[in-house]
Amino acid sequence: MLEKKEKVLLKKAAAEVEKAKEFAKARNKRAAIQCLKRKRLYEQQIEQLGNFQLRVHDQMIMLEGAKATTETVDALRTGAATMKAMQKATNIDDVDKTMDEINEQTENMKQIQEALSTPIGAAADFDEDELEAELEELEGAELEEQLLQPATTAPAAPIHVPAGRQPARPIPQKRTAEEDELAALQAEMAL
Repeated sequence: MLEKKEKVLLKKAAAEVEKAKEFAKARNKRAAIQCLKRKRLYEQQIEQLGNFQLRVHDQMIMLEGAKATTETVDALRTGAATMKAMQKATNIDDVDKTMDEINEQTENMKQIQEALSTPIGAAADFDEDELEAELEELEGAELEEQLLQPATTAPAAPIHVPAGRQPARPIPQKRTAEEDELAALQAEMAL
């Protein structure tokens, strides 16, 4: 509405200028001055309308900013209320209790896995020292086989093995009844 009124006033001011030119041509100075006075009044009204429009635009911008501020505050309130409700539902004692339960279950699972991985039956009865001695004997036998392969015409040089790496020769031991029974079972299983 203000813009339409401004256009009308601009047309009236332009018309007054045209009238003033006509009166000036007709040498009617007094009438020409009256037209210019009316033109200035119209220009003052146009300026006022421009200020009114500026105020309206300023008010619109302020309202948009206030609306954005209100929406932001509402969103923050909603977020705070939701967070408060979530904190009421979960307190630190419940979290500590849950973590203790998880740690207890983890420890129980480790104990179960450890129990399941412990050898049982015949595997539990193996003597690690005997198994290491048998392994060293196998390594010694393999070394002997390599040495017994066809030799070249050059004389064989003696091989010096460090004292800690000497192939262990099993010391003859007397077998117990349990060991005889174990050997018999192993022989049957090999069939």
